[in-house]
Amino acid sequence: MNTLRIQRHSVTFQPESARVIIRSFIPGKTTIVANILSRALALSELEVESQWRAIQGEFASRHLDIESVLLTHYEKVRPMIAVAQPLSRVRQLLIGALFSGEYALESAALFNPSMVPHPDQAGVPAGGLRFILSLRATGEGHISSIEFRTGMIAPEGTLTIEPASRFVSAPEIVQNPSYRKEPFITKLREMGFEGGSAAAVMQPLAASFTLQQLVESMERVRRDSSAPTRDLRRVLESVRWLADSNYELNFSSKLAVSERIIFPVSPNESNGIEDARFVRFTDEDGSVRYCATYTAYNGRAILPQLIETQDFLHFRVLTLNGSAVQNKGMALFPRRIGGRYAMLSRQDDENLLLMFSDSLHYWSNPQVILRPHTMWESVKIGNCGSPMETDAGWLVITHGVGPMRKYCIGAVLLDLEDPTRVIGRLHEPLLVPEGSEREGYVPNVVYSCGSLIHGGDLILPYAMSDKASAIVTVPLADLLGALQEA
Repeated sequence: MNTLRIQRHSVTFQPESARVIIRSFIPGKTTIVANILSRALALSELEVESQWRAIQGEFASRHLDIESVLLTHYEKVRPMIAVAQPLSRVRQLLIGALFSGEYALESAALFNPSMVPHPDQAGVPAGGLRFILSLRATGEGHISSIEFRTGMIAPEGTLTIEPASRFVSAPEIVQNPSYRKEPFITKLREMGFEGGSAAAVMQPLAASFTLQQLVESMERVRRDSSAPTRDLRRVLESVRWLADSNYELNFSSKLAVSERIIFPVSPNESNGIEDARFVRFTDEDGSVRYCATYTAYNGRAILPQLIETQDFLHFRVLTLNGSAVQNKGMALFPRRIGGRYAMLSRQDDENLLLMFSDSLHYWSNPQVILRPHTMWESVKIGNCGSPMETDAGWLVITHGVGPMRKYCIGAVLLDLEDPTRVIGRLHEPLLVPEGSEREGYVPNVVYSCGSLIHGGDLILPYAMSDKASAIVTVPLADLLGALQEA
């Protein structure tokens, strides 16, 4: 066991079943949907108002704006309603409620955190730092989403977390998002669609185009086909699938950080958004954006994807391209190296790899830079978030899996100019699961998706056995000294 001084902070993040959103709940059989609608339409207006008052009394206080959500869900079944007169707003709300249900986002776990500086540092005392923490929230059916918290590191090192709101709200999904043509075409090629109908759809579109323009181009190709074939239908369905997998989200600026939730939207993440690794990325022109790689899961396959934001209010979710876009654990460096983007990864599910790219959205040719070495990491190793730049080198927090699939946290140091060169490595874990940390949904695990350096300390948030999360602080000089001596 290492002899580094580790300060465990008193703050913890425990799953809270009372934080719920409203999801649509529409039966798969149209006959059942029709029967539910028939019963709702048979009620008198007085009965409708009575039922709505009861629903409102029981559920309205649990949500910031229950009516707008229920009206949205009503719109999903409205095409099946065949009545001559428009329905009253109250009946629309009741029908919306019949096709809705609450979902407890974090009833099972709140874990795998990552930490970045908050984009707004106004009012922070000199030497302090406001930060945003992302967390993987998991509820019924093991569906994962991304939640956020915010907190402050005081100049003397005290760490506080802003209390989480009772409420959570899903963002507005931008109905006509924009796309960049070059990466869109690249992804279509990787999917096996080059030339033919795919080229006919993409050719007339500008370098940047909207969903509406894409749909119009698809309809033109469909109309121009004398007899639509199975291949044409497959191409058009795949183009639309790709478009739906790249989307934009907007949160109201009135929402507190803890009230914002990114819940699965596209088909390829229908079973969860897992392990977002956020990093504050500074480009060569000085512009700053926050990027996160995450794992989309549809119940059968996993797919690494990318989130971009500048303010944690507007988010772009994008598919990644290239032969190396596979498996879990991609983590972006916080700046370019030698003019190129750099990314840690683990395509082989065993070793730590690194790759470079001229495009943030295209990744290939990874090379192994670190293999399992000691017993505590003898099954496999991986990163615990993006590298952090220090004068001594790139500090990478790692995880290692050993006997009994026990997960521990370690650290390595990479050369600043050539990060393929490992210049230091802890031979003993930095952090191991101890005491109650060993008990949870997946026992004997400590894990992180991203740390930060501030005030001479490494601030390391970590998950405990896939259930809850905590934070420790490690003196940076001590850690770098141990790495350089190793």
